[in-house]
Amino acid sequence: MSSDDLFGTEPEDEATAAADDGGLESVLVGDEDAAEDRRARRRRRVRARIISFLVLALVLAGVAYVGMRALGSVRDVAAEQTQVSDYTGTGEDDVVVTIPDGASGSDIGQVLKDADVVVSVGAFTDAYNANAHSGNIQAGTYSLKTHMSAANAVAALLDPASKSDHTLTIPEGSTKAQVKERLVSVGGFTSAEVDAAFKDTDGIGLPDAAGGDVEGWLAPSSYDVPEDADATDVVASMVAKTVSTLKSLGIDEKDWEKDLTEASIVEREVSSSTYYGQVARVIENRLTQKDAETKGYLQMDSTVLYGLGRTGGIPSSDEIADKSNKYNTYQHAGLTPTPIGSPSQEALSAVADPPEGDWLYFVTVDLESGETLFATSLDEQKKNTEKLTEYCKKNADVCSGSTASADPSDAATKG
Repeated sequence: MSSDDLFGTEPEDEATAAADDGGLESVLVGDEDAAEDRRARRRRRVRARIISFLVLALVLAGVAYVGMRALGSVRDVAAEQTQVSDYTGTGEDDVVVTIPDGASGSDIGQVLKDADVVVSVGAFTDAYNANAHSGNIQAGTYSLKTHMSAANAVAALLDPASKSDHTLTIPEGSTKAQVKERLVSVGGFTSAEVDAAFKDTDGIGLPDAAGGDVEGWLAPSSYDVPEDADATDVVASMVAKTVSTLKSLGIDEKDWEKDLTEASIVEREVSSSTYYGQVARVIENRLTQKDAETKGYLQMDSTVLYGLGRTGGIPSSDEIADKSNKYNTYQHAGLTPTPIGSPSQEALSAVADPPEGDWLYFVTVDLESGETLFATSLDEQKKNTEKLTEYCKKNADVCSGSTASADPSDAATKG
């Protein structure tokens, strides 16, 4: 008896058992495959994370690099700004500056900055405070250079050799006759030398617009006149400064003489630059509105006086009626033949860009403060002139000898 017989196993059961053995093996193999798949997926996830980490690291490194470059650029700019906070060296072009009495370190710094000697007031005051001898800087006129380092500027002001003993100062509004007198008395030139310089239009660089006359073209400023100076060179520097000012204000070359003439009148008519713009507008209105009450006449005393060879006082009725005076704007319409003096930059600026307004008249009603009132009609001007009359009654000593003492009925018709 076989074992199969003993346990009663049928052939079919053997087949089933064999199948069951094969199924278990399949399950075990399948589990191993699944495990391998899981391990593969884990490896892929790890690789993905590593790649992501590396990409992120590269991105962060790039950002850091860009940031460092930007920071470096900022530092470079900051360094450059630090470098240009002061000029370097002993300077470039000659310039004359005047230090007023009692000037503080910052006051001196402002004078030098305005003349482009130092780059800033702060740079100068730092150098001033750092120099133990800066308190010895004296008031006076100095020959310096533009674009000096602040330390060199302080040193130059302490150097007696920088003190200018031949400084020629031309006040604003000066006539060519007054400039000539200064060139002779201060510059040490002869009258003939100055006259020759005034006539040497090529040598002094006088623009064609001047028509050969230097009046109005001798810029008010301070000039250094060395012992060996030539009159033509000094006058040329005055003309060059005027041309430079006209260009800096953007005035068209064809208007140079006209604007110099108007500005010279503005300078003489009022004492306060506060009113330069409005006076410039009055002049422009009178010149262009020929059908207005003033009929194109400026009617200004300053022009009459210039034609008489005077710079102050009051023209008489006969002088106002004198048509032979080419500068008499009561008798001759339009502008004067030439400027009546050398105007300041403020006056030129006012003429170049006057404020809008319909004014045709003005009168200074307080000679001490310079308060000036403007009017669009003769009736309004007469009312303003009454205020001047009242002022002069209370301040006769101030009004004596000035245009304010003129008869109100006469003053009311004037500019």
